[in-house]
Amino acid sequence: MVPIKVNNVVKRFGETRALDSVSLDIEAGELFFLLGPSGCGKTTLLRSLAGFYIPDEGSITFGDLDVTRVPPHKRRTGMMFQSYALWPHMTIFQNVAFGLEQQGLQKQEIQTRTHEALESVQMAQYSERKPNQLSGGQQQRIALARALVIRPRCLLLDEPLSNLDAKLRLEMRLEIRRICKEFNLTTVYVTHDQKEALSIADRMAVLEQGRILQTGTPAEVYKRPNSRFVAGFIGEANFIPGKVIRTGGGEAFVETPIGHIRGSLADPANEPPINAEITVLLRPETLSLSQMPPDENAFAGTIGESVYYGEVAHYGFESNGHMLAISELNPRHLSKREQDGLFAWADPEDVVILSK
Repeated sequence: MVPIKVNNVVKRFGETRALDSVSLDIEAGELFFLLGPSGCGKTTLLRSLAGFYIPDEGSITFGDLDVTRVPPHKRRTGMMFQSYALWPHMTIFQNVAFGLEQQGLQKQEIQTRTHEALESVQMAQYSERKPNQLSGGQQQRIALARALVIRPRCLLLDEPLSNLDAKLRLEMRLEIRRICKEFNLTTVYVTHDQKEALSIADRMAVLEQGRILQTGTPAEVYKRPNSRFVAGFIGEANFIPGKVIRTGGGEAFVETPIGHIRGSLADPANEPPINAEITVLLRPETLSLSQMPPDENAFAGTIGESVYYGEVAHYGFESNGHMLAISELNPRHLSKREQDGLFAWADPEDVVILSK
């Protein structure tokens, strides 16, 4: 368990700045996610932590040790790749033991630690099989055991669940979190899957074009995104253009095409001026439907398309030419007679006012 500090790291590939003055502080024992679209720099940052890329500028430290130019095999990091990278000609035991053999440990210690690692991922009974005799989920566990067996200072995971089906991904999310916390590992996890990050991360960073746009807990990033990009990338979002009427106390009252809206400023320290053009963020699940208009943040309209999933329904709600996505748990507005003359409304606390 070790804290990780990334200080103004720049990494160039030709004319492209894959990492553009990136700085991060990751706490010891933290499960930290790097999240963003393809090409945003998240894998480049992970490979820089592993030592596969050397930064052109800046530094990386593990605790008090500067590892910026330390080769990968001397960093004591465990890395799990998207492809698992298991050797097909070796048994499962041999695959997991390989890293310990490279360290020159005694045979008995190799056997003990390999068995413990396989036990930790519940795969000890498959130790004599070959990788092609295992399912994708089982191979993923073996790759995780191989990363754990060297007792790394930190664990680096690169899209580890992308090759699994939906059910296995759900199971392995919880399994990875359990193992990381049980071993008290500082873990950096790269993914483009928002649900993965939201469900198991302690904190996360959202990247775009080599820069970190926002860092925070899953709830902080989801509920209070600091930009339209972050809001749109993390979950579903309705964006309504508006103009500021007044501000105060970390809130803003704005005029929009669907009505006046009161909400919380994404950045309370920087209040927009009167008449400034802004964007209102409304998450689909924060909008409720009613036959009678509440006192504020109510928008008259009609349900257009609806999709029923049993426990939830997704509606397209048209209000003054704008279509809002609304998610309703335990849905009640499915029949045609209940879809006209409605009001959608949101609590001001759930409305986020973003800069334009």
